[in-house]
Amino acid sequence: MVVCLRSGVPSDSLSSRKNPRGSGMTRVHDQSIASPTETELHSVGLRFTQSGAIAEITLCKPERRNTQQPAMWRAMAALGRTMPTGVQIVVIRAEGRSFSAGLDRSSLNGLDRSTPSDDPGAETLTSLLAGTDLTIERAIRDYQDAFMFLRDPSFISIAAVQGHAVGAGFQLALACDLRIVADDAVFCMKEAALGLVPDLTGLAPLVRQVGYGRALEICVRARNVNAREAVALGLAHSMVPADDLNDEVRAWAESLLLANPDAARETKKLLQSAEISELGHQRELEAAAQVRRLRALG
Repeated sequence: MVVCLRSGVPSDSLSSRKNPRGSGMTRVHDQSIASPTETELHSVGLRFTQSGAIAEITLCKPERRNTQQPAMWRAMAALGRTMPTGVQIVVIRAEGRSFSAGLDRSSLNGLDRSTPSDDPGAETLTSLLAGTDLTIERAIRDYQDAFMFLRDPSFISIAAVQGHAVGAGFQLALACDLRIVADDAVFCMKEAALGLVPDLTGLAPLVRQVGYGRALEICVRARNVNAREAVALGLAHSMVPADDLNDEVRAWAESLLLANPDAARETKKLLQSAEISELGHQRELEAAAQVRRLRALG
């Protein structure tokens, strides 16, 4: 059965749950808030659909190259908080030629006091400057929630990347567990060239994948990483012709669904802890997880 979020209206495409801030480990379905409506999502350039255990979040403003802004991040975080409990796979994809060209530059209008904002009433990075440093940091942490929920061990997240994934787009792909790319994909961490830093939780996975030195030069040089190099560096897990991207993503999703869902959740959680835990603690976590699995199967 295929349903759209909050509507039950049939849909023909594939569509998570919010984790406590900073943990990245536990799914919490927050029933105290309403899921974003299709209209609300569309207004910020998003679409959310679900087909069985596979969910899909689509960036759907190809005319703007799927650029991102604070309103989009808040909506995506809300999707994470209200993700249907049956979801085992979350696919992040985009319409058009680009996955995401990064931050909508209108969010920076007015930063130099010479370029007025396109929409004075919209939340922008420039508008944050009216607040205290603490207020700005809290807003950024709220934005980061749009990326953090993709680490939730309750599902496996896949980024389907074609064309440019720049800045926030690169970090969105890095937030996912797996990245499947078209042969025209190009990654770029552009923030340093704009006088900013990557702040949407993309640095930790980047360093883990490519190492400190390579991550440093990719970020500070703000250079392009093409699809072939991304595969060689371990940033991408599969590369296919652009016309085959959808089929490749579906094949991966369906193969991942063959695993026992509870075992997959426990395994993702253990792999996440293995990155940060001392070996003695990790072995205890693995033993406890295996006990749970044996009890469940017994």
